[in-house]
Amino acid sequence: MKILLTGANGYIGMRLLPQLLKMGHEIVCTVRDETRLSVDKETRQQIEVIEIDFLEEPKENVVPKDIDAAYFLIHSMSSSTQDFDNMEAKTAENFNTYVSKTQIKQVVYLSGIVNDENLSKHLQSRKNVEDILYQGNFNLSVLRAGIIVGSGSSSFEIIRDLCEKLPVMITPKWVLTKTQPIAIRDVITFLTGVLGNDKTYNDSFDIAGPNVLTYKEMLHKYAEVRGFKNWIWTVPVMTPKLSSYWLYFVTSTSYKLALNLVDSMKIEVIAKDTRLQEILGIEPHTYKEAIDLAFKKIEQNLVVSSWKDSMISGRFVDNLEKHIQVPKYGILKDYKQLKISNPNEVLERIWSIGGETGWYYGNWLWKIRGFLDKLSGGVGLRRGRTHAHKINAGDSLDFWRVLLADKKAKRLLLFAEMKLPGEAWLEFKIDENNVLHQTATFRPRGLRGRLYWYSIVPFHYFIFGGMIKNIAKTITN
Repeated sequence: MKILLTGANGYIGMRLLPQLLKMGHEIVCTVRDETRLSVDKETRQQIEVIEIDFLEEPKENVVPKDIDAAYFLIHSMSSSTQDFDNMEAKTAENFNTYVSKTQIKQVVYLSGIVNDENLSKHLQSRKNVEDILYQGNFNLSVLRAGIIVGSGSSSFEIIRDLCEKLPVMITPKWVLTKTQPIAIRDVITFLTGVLGNDKTYNDSFDIAGPNVLTYKEMLHKYAEVRGFKNWIWTVPVMTPKLSSYWLYFVTSTSYKLALNLVDSMKIEVIAKDTRLQEILGIEPHTYKEAIDLAFKKIEQNLVVSSWKDSMISGRFVDNLEKHIQVPKYGILKDYKQLKISNPNEVLERIWSIGGETGWYYGNWLWKIRGFLDKLSGGVGLRRGRTHAHKINAGDSLDFWRVLLADKKAKRLLLFAEMKLPGEAWLEFKIDENNVLHQTATFRPRGLRGRLYWYSIVPFHYFIFGGMIKNIAKTITN
């Protein structure tokens, strides 16, 4: 079966793609920027990638005519706090236009549970998209999911941050709202299970785990699974905006996502039927089992995708290709080089930079810079990295975005997503003579940008000097 996979570089899309390939399907992935699709070379050779921005007017002859089915996994909740609902409606309308000229038989849409009478703006938008897709000339299968729990999911990472960092919490009253979480593994099983199944055509199904819990109970059960206790008190005085700032500063979530999540957390998200699990013979995992499964992936460094790798987790809005060519003029630069005798060892060290490993020198200074960035509305350091030793173009790496990661060419190029009065690049390269080159490039924006650079030159001297020495050093057993 030839399948169109929209949102292929998103959290769900990256999980779904390998499963569809294992099932023997031919996959066509749609992305706004081809360089953003963070997959290995082996996977890239098995798929077709086409660039489509579903917010723009549809173009002719872009989607192959012989598409049999499609997954609609496009969401805009993290992109805007104001008009994401209009953006989501526009993407659905344009999607219908694109596939109307194909032989498509089925579209699978992953939505949210919408059983409460008073829906949040986020859930109302999902329901509106569902209504638009029903107007298409195909059979629609809608899966309405509860909160998704899995390694790298925004919900799981927020719960993890809160519990691991705050054993004692003063929380807003929305933590008493009931919800019905579902394991990411079950979501993927449902998504693949409905493919080509005519019993699921032109119908909407709730999918959720077996446990109905308040957010407070979810936090307590997380702590229980991880082997510690936490204490939570609720207060009625915390406004939605204050709640959003609370989530933003304590967790790795973006402010836009935090604001929209808080709006949704006031609404009960509980499944009303189990028809689909009966049709497909699926027994969903419990919430505790979902947490266990998530940590098994984390501990084995097998996290396939993370919401943090999405471009909307940072401030990046341009095509990656536009920034791969590091400017040579009108820039300020810190350049260092060292002759090395252990290129393979050094390369592995470069490929492990950031996240839990840190930056090899002055990590406390990096943390201060991350905290200041968070205070100014930036991403800070909390995104970390998805894999401990693997990097692909498009990945987030603390407050950097990976522009190029070519291990064969021994080159790693990062672009800064922190709040800056200009643009910044950080590059590592090992040449054919085994010389390690480390270059920090800054293109200032006006006088303020130049003042910023010169004010931190003394810190650069120690940080970048210590960093290259520690990356290049030979470790003897």
